[in-house]
Amino acid sequence: MQIAPDTVVTLAWRLTDAQNEALAEDDQGTDFYVGGADLLPAISRDLLGKSAGDSGALQIEPADAFGDYDPLRLRVEDRACFPALLEPGMQFEQLPAGCAPAEAGCLYTVTDIAEDKVVLDGNHPLAGMALRVHYRIVDVREPDPDELEAHSAHLDEVDTGMFLVGRTPGA
Repeated sequence: MQIAPDTVVTLAWRLTDAQNEALAEDDQGTDFYVGGADLLPAISRDLLGKSAGDSGALQIEPADAFGDYDPLRLRVEDRACFPALLEPGMQFEQLPAGCAPAEAGCLYTVTDIAEDKVVLDGNHPLAGMALRVHYRIVDVREPDPDELEAHSAHLDEVDTGMFLVGRTPGA
């Protein structure tokens, strides 16, 4: 079976930056819905027409991955607005009361904590980076009815933890 929109592909993959520094990998294989939100569009396009056993590699520029880094998405908020237990790496979709309004759909990551201030970054962790994806197609199949309706092979997951998706990585 060839990969087409609305198919589910199992990929073993490796993601590196433009200098070939490893960012993430899955050598066992993970299911992704082609043409939905599971894969970056550039990856979905590269997969079209390929079959199980095929492999490929592509470089994805920031504009086609997670966008350019936007310094305007950095913000400094009062430490008093946040919970007592706070550490770098924690993420907030909704900012606590007392903070300036959050940008809709933005996930803020705590990057630094000072005595009375918290630095938040609303950029995707891979924003501004050119990415290299190396993959091997393990399997191709039709989606089940739930996957077809959701346009996703990750029905039970809020965040797949994959760096191949258009969402913030969880791992």
